Amino acid sequence: MLVSSTHPRWFESATADLPALMSDHLHCERKAAENALSLVRRYPHRRGSVEALSRLAHEETSHVIQVGVLMVRRGWIPRADTPNHYARGLLGEVRGREPERLLDSLLVAAFIEARSHERLRLLAQGFGVAGQAELADFYGALAVAEDRHAEIFLELGQVLVPAGDFQARLAALALREAEILGGLPHAARVH
Repeated sequence: MLVSSTHPRWFESATADLPALMSDHLHCERKAAENALSLVRRYPHRRGSVEALSRLAHEETSHVIQVGVLMVRRGWIPRADTPNHYARGLLGEVRGREPERLLDSLLVAAFIEARSHERLRLLAQGFGVAGQAELADFYGALAVAEDRHAEIFLELGQVLVPAGDFQARLAALALREAEILGGLPHAARVH
């Protein structure tokens, strides 16, 4: 679903300050859990979505714990959260009327998860090449989960509008996601 790829220099920039990257990752996982539960709060009547989103939030919360434990083992204290301009840019594309609002919220979440999948996979590969097996395995496992989460959001969105409308909105947001990402500097962040 992504129409652009992360620049090859991202890995070096992102891992230049590993405690900062992992702090950002911890907060990304927290926000993903909060977003899923927020969707449960706003749309409890959506058939099947409460269970799917609650399970997703549970898994994201377990990722927060995993990142936190790994940081503690390395002697690092998570840093304060900082604004995520990538997510804010995408959230700015969410339309205000229903069912478009719900559709866009689900698609934005899917894009964030898909980009996380790509970036965590890049981290796993990069750490593997660098001989850091623990980090390679850690990020490899989490990348798989992010891919599955993107699919969950897409599945929940597909039933809201006709297939043609869904595909058109997905394509439009894919272009916008690439623009937003392309305008951001490479930093010790997941996005």
